[in-house]
Amino acid sequence: MKKAFLNRVSVLMAFLVLLSTFSFTVQKHYCGDFLVDAAVFSKAKSCGMDSMQAGKFSDHPDMKKDGCSDKQFAVKGQKDLKHGFSTPDMPQQAFIASFVFTYFNLFLPEKKQIVPFDDYSPPLIVSDIQLEDQVFLI
Repeated sequence: MKKAFLNRVSVLMAFLVLLSTFSFTVQKHYCGDFLVDAAVFSKAKSCGMDSMQAGKFSDHPDMKKDGCSDKQFAVKGQKDLKHGFSTPDMPQQAFIASFVFTYFNLFLPEKKQIVPFDDYSPPLIVSDIQLEDQVFLI
C-alpha cells in the first residue's frame, strides 16, 4: 500500500515538473461573436471572410467592416532550472559518502551468528520459582 502510494506521488511530481517547464500557445479565431476555431499547437483556421475582403469586394461598403478577430493566449514555462551540479562542500560530501556506504551495506548478506548453547537442552524445571518466592509481576 505504501509502495503504491509512493509510486503515484513520484509520478505526479514528475508530471508537475514536466508541466511547469512546458510552454504552449492557444489561438482562437472569432467571426463576430462566434468562435470558429481554436488550436493549441498550430495556427487557428480562418473562416474565409478575411480573404474575401482582400479580393474584389474590398471596395463594397458592407465589407469594409471587419468582423473577424484572432485572440492568442500563451503560457510560458520555466526557463531558470538548475541544470548543472556544482562541486559539493564538505557537509554534502560527508552526507553523500555515508548515504552510499549505508545503501550498499543494505544488500550485503548477513553473517550467520554462532550460538554456542544451541545444541544443549535447557534444565528441567522442578518447581515454579516465582510461586515459591511469592514474586509476581503486576
